[in-house]
Amino acid sequence: MRTLITTAFVSLDGVVEAPGGEAGHRSSGWTFKDIEFDPAAYELKGREQEQAAAMMMGRVSYEAFSPVWPTMTEEFPHYLTMPKYVVSTTLQDADLVDNWGDITILRTLDDVAALKETDGGPIIVHGSATLNRNLSDAGLIDRYHLLVFPVLLGAGKRLFSGSDVDKTMLKVVESETYSNGTQKLVYDVVR
Repeated sequence: MRTLITTAFVSLDGVVEAPGGEAGHRSSGWTFKDIEFDPAAYELKGREQEQAAAMMMGRVSYEAFSPVWPTMTEEFPHYLTMPKYVVSTTLQDADLVDNWGDITILRTLDDVAALKETDGGPIIVHGSATLNRNLSDAGLIDRYHLLVFPVLLGAGKRLFSGSDVDKTMLKVVESETYSNGTQKLVYDVVR
């Protein structure tokens, strides 16, 4: 069974929207605009790229990443070649870019569950606020890689839904606080 890992930049109040400067959020770029850069805080991001065997994202994140990430061969060399899965009910094969390796569209959470049952290494979920909430609510996420930034944003897409789901216990695997106040929190879901 494959491990499904969510990786996210999160504000202390749970917002994951527009951390890198994406348009549409009033505090877009909140991970770097007012927070001093500490390269040590991003070590986890490099490790994720080395350890992941595949990438998963929702349609909105795919449409944001696919024009940019294939050209960032120095920053994301492993992401260029690894298989990618896009969970979407509306995206069509004709909408996929042809310079980013193998890309498969999954239509349902049942498709995600079936993928997890296959052989292979970890699948990392980037961006994809709506997908992450749905995966979490369905109990499909196995691990969370969170970089929690010392900022309260008040509004924006959140990592977790407000759905009335059963309690989920987490086990801390790694934690560290960096000089800029950012915290690394890695949790395994207790089954």
